[in-house]
Amino acid sequence: MDRVQRVGVPTGDDVLRLLPALADALSGSGPALLPVPPGPTAGPLLAAARVDEPVAEGTALLLATSGSTGAPKVVELGADALRASAVATTTALGGPARWLLALPVAHVAGWQVLVRSVVAGTEPVVLDVSQRFTPAAFATAAGRLGHTRACTALVPTQLHRLLADPAGREALTRFAAVLVGGAATSPALLERARAAGITVVTTYGMTETAGGCVYDGRPLDGVRVAVEDDGRVRLGGPVLARGYRGDDSATREAFTEDDDGRWFRTADAGRIDDGVLSVSGRIDDVVVTGGRKVAPAAIERVVGELPDVEACVVVGVPDAEWGQAVTALVVGAADAAAVRAHVTARLGATHAPRHVLHVAELPLLGIGKPDRAAAVDLATRALGSGG
Repeated sequence: MDRVQRVGVPTGDDVLRLLPALADALSGSGPALLPVPPGPTAGPLLAAARVDEPVAEGTALLLATSGSTGAPKVVELGADALRASAVATTTALGGPARWLLALPVAHVAGWQVLVRSVVAGTEPVVLDVSQRFTPAAFATAAGRLGHTRACTALVPTQLHRLLADPAGREALTRFAAVLVGGAATSPALLERARAAGITVVTTYGMTETAGGCVYDGRPLDGVRVAVEDDGRVRLGGPVLARGYRGDDSATREAFTEDDDGRWFRTADAGRIDDGVLSVSGRIDDVVVTGGRKVAPAAIERVVGELPDVEACVVVGVPDAEWGQAVTALVVGAADAAAVRAHVTARLGATHAPRHVLHVAELPLLGIGKPDRAAAVDLATRALGSGG
Protein backbone atom coordinates (compact mmCIF):
# COMPACT_ATOMS: atom_id res chain seq x y z
CA MET A 1 0.00 0.00 0.00
CA ASP A 2 1.22 3.52 -0.83
CA ARG A 3 0.82 6.89 0.85
CA VAL A 4 -0.61 10.21 -0.33
CA GLN A 5 1.44 13.35 -0.87
CA ARG A 6 -0.40 16.66 -0.88
CA VAL A 7 0.83 19.15 -3.48
CA GLY A 8 -0.22 22.69 -4.21
CA VAL A 9 -1.72 23.95 -7.46
CA PRO A 10 1.10 26.17 -8.74
CA THR A 11 1.02 28.47 -11.74
CA GLY A 12 3.59 29.57 -14.30
CA ASP A 13 6.98 27.91 -14.27
CA ASP A 14 6.40 26.74 -10.70
CA VAL A 15 4.32 23.97 -12.27
CA LEU A 16 7.55 22.39 -13.49
CA ARG A 17 8.45 21.59 -9.88
CA LEU A 18 5.71 18.94 -9.96
CA LEU A 19 7.43 16.90 -12.68
CA PRO A 20 9.89 14.92 -10.50
CA ALA A 21 7.17 13.89 -8.05
CA LEU A 22 4.85 12.98 -10.93
CA ALA A 23 7.59 10.90 -12.57
CA ASP A 24 8.06 9.02 -9.29
CA ALA A 25 4.31 8.44 -8.95
CA LEU A 26 4.08 7.11 -12.51
CA SER A 27 7.03 4.78 -11.98
CA GLY A 28 5.71 3.48 -8.67
CA SER A 29 8.69 4.76 -6.69
CA GLY A 30 6.85 7.68 -5.12
CA PRO A 31 3.54 8.42 -3.37
CA ALA A 32 0.26 9.22 -5.05
CA LEU A 33 -0.21 12.96 -5.58
CA LEU A 34 -3.22 14.93 -4.36
CA PRO A 35 -3.44 18.50 -5.77
CA VAL A 36 -5.02 20.77 -3.17
CA PRO A 37 -6.06 24.23 -4.39
CA PRO A 38 -6.04 27.10 -1.90
CA GLY A 39 -9.26 28.41 -0.46
CA PRO A 40 -12.41 27.02 1.16
CA THR A 41 -12.56 23.89 -1.03
CA ALA A 42 -9.36 22.51 0.51
CA GLY A 43 -11.00 21.24 3.71
CA PRO A 44 -13.76 19.17 2.06
CA LEU A 45 -11.28 17.86 -0.50
CA LEU A 46 -8.84 16.68 2.15
CA ALA A 47 -11.65 14.99 4.05
CA ALA A 48 -12.91 13.18 0.94
CA ALA A 49 -9.37 12.17 -0.04
CA ARG A 50 -8.69 10.52 3.35
CA VAL A 51 -5.10 11.68 3.19
CA ASP A 52 -4.03 9.78 6.28
CA GLU A 53 -5.09 6.43 4.83
CA PRO A 54 -2.97 4.42 2.38
CA VAL A 55 -3.93 3.99 -1.26
CA ALA A 56 -3.76 0.87 -3.37
CA GLU A 57 -0.38 0.11 -4.90
CA GLY A 58 0.10 1.78 -8.27
CA THR A 59 -2.21 4.72 -7.60
CA ALA A 60 -0.52 7.82 -8.98
CA LEU A 61 -2.99 10.69 -8.80
CA LEU A 62 -6.05 11.68 -6.76
CA LEU A 63 -8.22 14.31 -8.42
CA ALA A 64 -11.51 15.91 -7.47
CA THR A 65 -14.13 15.63 -10.18
CA SER A 66 -14.47 18.81 -12.23
CA GLY A 67 -17.60 20.82 -11.56
CA SER A 68 -18.79 18.61 -8.71
CA THR A 69 -21.36 20.00 -6.31
CA GLY A 70 -21.70 19.36 -2.61
CA ALA A 71 -19.16 16.98 -1.13
CA PRO A 72 -16.41 16.39 -3.72
CA LYS A 73 -15.70 12.98 -5.20
CA VAL A 74 -12.03 12.10 -5.40
CA VAL A 75 -11.04 9.92 -8.35
CA GLU A 76 -8.22 7.40 -7.92
CA LEU A 77 -6.12 7.25 -11.09
CA GLY A 78 -3.60 4.48 -11.49
CA ALA A 79 -0.21 5.02 -13.10
CA ASP A 80 -1.13 2.42 -15.72
CA ALA A 81 -4.25 4.35 -16.77
CA LEU A 82 -2.39 7.65 -17.00
CA ARG A 83 0.43 6.13 -19.05
CA ALA A 84 -2.03 4.32 -21.34
CA SER A 85 -3.81 7.62 -22.01
CA ALA A 86 -0.54 9.42 -22.75
CA VAL A 87 0.71 6.72 -25.13
CA ALA A 88 -2.64 6.51 -26.95
CA THR A 89 -2.70 10.29 -27.35
CA THR A 90 0.80 10.30 -28.82
CA THR A 91 -0.24 7.63 -31.30
CA ALA A 92 -3.44 9.46 -32.26
CA LEU A 93 -1.61 12.75 -32.83
CA GLY A 94 1.05 11.24 -35.06
CA GLY A 95 4.04 10.99 -32.74
CA PRO A 96 5.88 12.63 -29.83
CA ALA A 97 5.62 16.37 -29.29
CA ARG A 98 6.55 19.04 -26.79
CA TRP A 99 3.51 20.46 -25.03
CA LEU A 100 2.39 23.97 -24.18
CA LEU A 101 0.41 23.84 -20.93
CA ALA A 102 -2.33 26.48 -21.10
CA LEU A 103 -4.72 24.89 -18.58
CA PRO A 104 -4.66 24.87 -14.77
CA VAL A 105 -3.30 21.82 -12.98
CA ALA A 106 -6.37 21.69 -10.76
CA HIS A 107 -8.04 19.55 -13.45
CA VAL A 108 -7.24 16.34 -15.29
CA ALA A 109 -6.67 18.08 -18.64
CA GLY A 110 -3.81 20.09 -17.18
CA TRP A 111 -2.32 17.06 -15.44
CA GLN A 112 -2.45 15.03 -18.63
CA VAL A 113 -0.20 17.56 -20.35
CA LEU A 114 2.30 16.92 -17.56
CA VAL A 115 1.86 13.14 -17.80
CA ARG A 116 2.42 13.19 -21.56
CA SER A 117 5.55 15.24 -21.05
CA VAL A 118 6.94 12.86 -18.41
CA VAL A 119 6.20 9.81 -20.56
CA ALA A 120 7.83 11.46 -23.59
CA GLY A 121 10.81 12.70 -21.58
CA THR A 122 10.19 16.35 -22.49
CA GLU A 123 9.62 19.51 -20.47
CA PRO A 124 6.47 21.49 -21.27
CA VAL A 125 6.32 25.23 -21.72
CA VAL A 126 3.92 26.64 -19.13
CA LEU A 127 1.59 29.58 -19.68
CA ASP A 128 0.71 31.36 -16.43
CA VAL A 129 -3.06 30.99 -16.23
CA SER A 130 -3.40 32.68 -12.83
CA GLN A 131 -4.07 35.93 -14.69
CA ARG A 132 -6.57 36.57 -17.47
CA PHE A 133 -5.85 34.47 -20.55
CA THR A 134 -4.64 36.68 -23.40
CA PRO A 135 -3.61 35.88 -26.99
CA ALA A 136 -0.41 37.90 -26.52
CA ALA A 137 0.69 35.79 -23.57
CA PHE A 138 -0.16 32.59 -25.45
CA ALA A 139 1.81 33.71 -28.51
CA THR A 140 4.81 34.52 -26.31
CA ALA A 141 4.63 31.10 -24.64
CA ALA A 142 4.31 29.39 -28.03
CA GLY A 143 7.47 31.17 -29.14
CA ARG A 144 9.37 29.50 -26.29
CA LEU A 145 8.73 26.09 -27.85
CA GLY A 146 11.39 26.69 -30.46
CA HIS A 147 11.24 24.65 -33.64
CA THR A 148 10.19 21.35 -32.06
CA ARG A 149 6.99 19.54 -32.99
CA ALA A 150 4.44 20.86 -30.51
CA CYS A 151 0.88 20.32 -29.28
CA THR A 152 -1.38 22.13 -26.84
CA ALA A 153 -4.76 21.70 -25.17
CA LEU A 154 -7.39 24.43 -24.81
CA VAL A 155 -10.99 25.01 -23.80
CA PRO A 156 -13.36 26.57 -26.38
CA THR A 157 -13.26 30.03 -24.76
CA GLN A 158 -9.48 30.15 -25.20
CA LEU A 159 -9.73 29.02 -28.80
CA HIS A 160 -12.30 31.71 -29.53
CA ARG A 161 -10.10 34.47 -28.08
CA LEU A 162 -7.06 33.27 -30.00
CA LEU A 163 -8.92 33.14 -33.31
CA ALA A 164 -10.10 36.72 -32.82
CA ASP A 165 -6.52 37.96 -32.48
CA PRO A 166 -4.00 37.94 -35.39
CA ALA A 167 -1.04 37.04 -33.18
CA GLY A 168 -3.00 34.35 -31.40
CA ARG A 169 -4.26 32.90 -34.66
CA GLU A 170 -0.75 32.82 -36.08
CA ALA A 171 0.56 31.11 -32.93
CA LEU A 172 -2.04 28.36 -33.24
CA THR A 173 -0.89 27.45 -36.75
CA ARG A 174 2.52 26.29 -35.47
CA PHE A 175 1.01 23.39 -33.47
CA ALA A 176 0.80 19.88 -34.91
CA ALA A 177 -2.45 19.50 -32.96
CA VAL A 178 -4.64 21.73 -30.80
CA LEU A 179 -6.83 19.64 -28.51
CA VAL A 180 -10.11 21.32 -27.57
CA GLY A 181 -12.27 19.94 -24.78
CA GLY A 182 -13.71 20.64 -21.36
CA ALA A 183 -16.98 21.83 -22.93
CA ALA A 184 -18.89 21.47 -26.18
CA THR A 185 -17.26 23.32 -29.07
CA SER A 186 -19.59 25.01 -31.54
CA PRO A 187 -19.40 23.86 -35.17
CA ALA A 188 -18.88 27.47 -36.29
CA LEU A 189 -15.84 27.84 -34.02
CA LEU A 190 -14.31 24.61 -35.32
CA GLU A 191 -14.97 25.67 -38.92
CA ARG A 192 -13.27 29.02 -38.35
CA ALA A 193 -10.25 27.35 -36.79
CA ARG A 194 -9.83 24.81 -39.56
CA ALA A 195 -10.33 27.46 -42.23
CA ALA A 196 -7.42 29.33 -40.62
CA GLY A 197 -5.18 26.29 -41.10
CA ILE A 198 -5.28 25.13 -37.48
CA THR A 199 -5.28 21.40 -36.73
CA VAL A 200 -8.06 21.25 -34.16
CA VAL A 201 -8.92 17.94 -32.48
CA THR A 202 -12.06 17.75 -30.34
CA THR A 203 -11.75 15.60 -27.23
CA TYR A 204 -14.26 13.86 -25.02
CA GLY A 205 -13.56 12.31 -21.66
CA MET A 206 -13.50 13.07 -17.98
CA THR A 207 -11.45 12.62 -14.84
CA GLU A 208 -12.71 9.04 -14.52
CA THR A 209 -11.18 8.20 -17.93
CA ALA A 210 -7.83 9.92 -17.26
CA GLY A 211 -8.96 12.81 -19.45
CA GLY A 212 -9.93 12.83 -23.11
CA CYS A 213 -10.20 9.34 -24.58
CA VAL A 214 -12.35 9.99 -27.67
CA TYR A 215 -10.83 12.27 -30.33
CA ASP A 216 -13.00 13.71 -33.08
CA GLY A 217 -15.64 11.17 -32.10
CA ARG A 218 -13.36 8.13 -32.40
CA PRO A 219 -11.95 6.25 -29.39
CA LEU A 220 -8.22 6.17 -28.78
CA ASP A 221 -6.36 2.88 -29.10
CA GLY A 222 -7.67 0.41 -26.56
CA VAL A 223 -10.69 2.54 -25.59
CA ARG A 224 -14.18 1.08 -25.97
CA VAL A 225 -17.35 3.13 -26.47
CA ALA A 226 -20.93 1.93 -26.16
CA VAL A 227 -24.37 3.49 -25.77
CA GLU A 228 -26.97 1.97 -23.47
CA ASP A 229 -30.66 1.61 -24.36
CA ASP A 230 -31.50 4.91 -22.66
CA GLY A 231 -28.78 6.72 -24.64
CA ARG A 232 -26.21 6.81 -21.83
CA VAL A 233 -22.59 6.71 -23.02
CA ARG A 234 -20.27 4.06 -21.55
CA LEU A 235 -16.49 4.13 -21.85
CA GLY A 236 -14.09 1.27 -21.27
CA GLY A 237 -10.44 0.32 -21.67
CA PRO A 238 -7.10 0.76 -19.92
CA VAL A 239 -7.65 4.49 -19.23
CA LEU A 240 -10.31 3.96 -16.58
CA ALA A 241 -9.80 5.15 -13.02
CA ARG A 242 -9.90 2.69 -10.16
CA GLY A 243 -12.91 4.35 -8.60
CA TYR A 244 -13.88 7.00 -6.08
CA ARG A 245 -11.72 7.32 -3.00
CA GLY A 246 -13.50 5.94 0.06
CA ASP A 247 -16.89 5.67 -1.70
CA ASP A 248 -17.56 2.05 -2.61
CA SER A 249 -21.23 2.69 -3.35
CA ALA A 250 -20.53 5.43 -5.90
CA THR A 251 -17.76 3.30 -7.42
CA ARG A 252 -20.06 0.30 -7.90
CA GLU A 253 -22.74 2.49 -9.47
CA ALA A 254 -20.41 4.23 -11.93
CA PHE A 255 -17.91 1.46 -12.74
CA THR A 256 -19.42 -1.81 -13.99
CA GLU A 257 -18.09 -4.98 -15.56
CA ASP A 258 -19.38 -7.45 -18.15
CA ASP A 259 -17.96 -9.95 -20.64
CA ASP A 260 -16.35 -7.10 -22.61
CA GLY A 261 -14.48 -5.80 -19.58
CA ARG A 262 -14.79 -2.89 -17.21
CA TRP A 263 -16.85 0.20 -18.03
CA PHE A 264 -17.49 3.70 -16.74
CA ARG A 265 -21.13 4.84 -17.06
CA THR A 266 -21.00 8.55 -17.90
CA ALA A 267 -23.75 11.07 -17.21
CA ASP A 268 -23.88 11.92 -20.92
CA ALA A 269 -26.32 10.94 -23.64
CA GLY A 270 -25.07 10.17 -27.13
CA ARG A 271 -25.20 8.01 -30.23
CA ILE A 272 -22.74 6.16 -32.42
CA ASP A 273 -22.95 6.44 -36.20
CA ASP A 274 -20.42 4.56 -38.34
CA GLY A 275 -18.10 4.27 -35.36
CA VAL A 276 -18.23 7.98 -34.53
CA LEU A 277 -19.59 9.08 -31.14
CA SER A 278 -21.66 12.24 -30.88
CA VAL A 279 -22.66 13.50 -27.44
CA SER A 280 -25.99 15.31 -27.15
CA GLY A 281 -25.63 16.50 -23.57
CA ARG A 282 -26.01 15.32 -20.01
CA ILE A 283 -28.81 12.88 -19.31
CA ASP A 284 -29.92 14.96 -16.32
CA ASP A 285 -29.63 18.25 -18.22
CA VAL A 286 -33.05 18.09 -19.83
CA VAL A 287 -35.37 21.10 -19.93
CA VAL A 288 -39.08 20.26 -19.67
CA THR A 289 -41.15 22.97 -21.35
CA GLY A 290 -44.88 22.60 -21.83
CA GLY A 291 -44.56 18.90 -21.02
CA ARG A 292 -41.98 18.34 -23.76
CA LYS A 293 -38.35 17.44 -23.11
CA VAL A 294 -35.58 19.27 -24.97
CA ALA A 295 -31.81 18.82 -24.75
CA PRO A 296 -29.93 22.10 -24.20
CA ALA A 297 -26.75 20.77 -25.88
CA ALA A 298 -28.61 20.16 -29.14
CA ILE A 299 -29.93 23.73 -29.14
CA GLU A 300 -26.48 25.10 -28.27
CA ARG A 301 -24.91 23.33 -31.24
CA VAL A 302 -27.53 24.70 -33.63
CA VAL A 303 -27.31 28.25 -32.26
CA GLY A 304 -23.52 27.95 -32.56
CA GLU A 305 -23.90 27.45 -36.30
CA LEU A 306 -24.90 31.09 -36.73
CA PRO A 307 -21.97 33.29 -37.83
CA ASP A 308 -22.77 36.05 -35.33
CA VAL A 309 -22.71 33.72 -32.31
CA GLU A 310 -19.43 33.49 -30.42
CA ALA A 311 -20.70 31.28 -27.58
CA CYS A 312 -24.02 30.07 -26.22
CA VAL A 313 -25.49 28.26 -23.25
CA VAL A 314 -29.12 27.14 -23.05
CA VAL A 315 -30.98 26.67 -19.77
CA GLY A 316 -34.51 26.30 -18.47
CA VAL A 317 -35.85 29.27 -16.50
CA PRO A 318 -38.90 28.82 -14.23
CA ASP A 319 -42.06 29.91 -16.05
CA ALA A 320 -45.64 30.00 -14.75
CA GLU A 321 -47.15 28.90 -18.06
CA TRP A 322 -44.56 26.48 -19.47
CA GLY A 323 -42.94 25.12 -16.31
CA GLN A 324 -39.56 25.98 -17.79
CA ALA A 325 -38.89 28.45 -20.56
CA VAL A 326 -36.05 27.59 -22.92
CA THR A 327 -33.60 30.48 -22.61
CA ALA A 328 -30.43 31.08 -24.63
CA LEU A 329 -27.62 33.21 -23.27
CA VAL A 330 -25.67 34.34 -26.32
CA VAL A 331 -22.32 36.05 -26.71
CA GLY A 332 -22.36 37.80 -30.07
CA ALA A 333 -24.53 40.00 -32.23
CA ALA A 334 -27.01 37.40 -33.53
CA ASP A 335 -30.56 38.77 -33.70
CA ALA A 336 -33.01 37.03 -31.36
CA ALA A 337 -35.51 36.44 -34.15
CA ALA A 338 -32.78 34.89 -36.30
CA VAL A 339 -31.80 32.57 -33.43
CA ARG A 340 -35.38 31.39 -32.98
CA ALA A 341 -35.92 30.93 -36.70
CA HIS A 342 -32.74 28.92 -37.15
CA VAL A 343 -33.49 26.63 -34.21
CA THR A 344 -37.09 26.14 -35.37
CA ALA A 345 -35.91 25.20 -38.86
CA ARG A 346 -33.34 22.72 -37.58
CA LEU A 347 -35.00 21.24 -34.47
CA GLY A 348 -38.63 22.31 -34.41
CA ALA A 349 -40.61 25.00 -32.63
CA THR A 350 -40.48 23.28 -29.23
CA HIS A 351 -36.72 23.79 -29.10
CA ALA A 352 -36.78 27.45 -30.12
CA PRO A 353 -35.70 29.69 -27.20
CA ARG A 354 -38.52 31.73 -25.77
CA HIS A 355 -35.91 34.16 -24.47
CA VAL A 356 -32.62 35.16 -26.06
CA LEU A 357 -30.37 37.16 -23.75
CA HIS A 358 -27.22 38.82 -25.03
CA VAL A 359 -24.36 38.73 -22.51
CA ALA A 360 -20.76 39.93 -22.61
CA GLU A 361 -19.49 36.51 -21.54
CA LEU A 362 -20.89 33.23 -20.29
CA PRO A 363 -20.55 32.19 -16.65
CA LEU A 364 -17.95 29.43 -16.63
CA LEU A 365 -16.53 26.88 -14.24
CA GLY A 366 -12.77 26.62 -13.72
CA ILE A 367 -11.98 24.39 -16.72
CA GLY A 368 -14.15 26.33 -19.18
CA LYS A 369 -17.41 24.42 -18.85
CA PRO A 370 -20.59 26.52 -18.76
CA ASP A 371 -21.78 27.11 -15.21
CA ARG A 372 -25.42 26.23 -15.79
CA ALA A 373 -26.57 27.05 -12.26
CA ALA A 374 -25.05 30.53 -12.57
CA ALA A 375 -26.59 30.87 -16.05
CA VAL A 376 -30.07 30.06 -14.68
CA ASP A 377 -29.60 32.63 -11.92
CA LEU A 378 -28.37 35.27 -14.38
CA ALA A 379 -31.26 34.64 -16.78
CA THR A 380 -33.87 34.58 -14.01
CA ARG A 381 -32.67 37.92 -12.65
CA ALA A 382 -32.49 39.48 -16.12
CA LEU A 383 -35.99 38.33 -17.08
CA GLY A 384 -37.38 39.28 -13.71
CA SER A 385 -36.13 42.83 -14.24
CA GLY A 386 -37.55 42.98 -17.74
CA GLY A 387 -34.27 42.05 -19.48
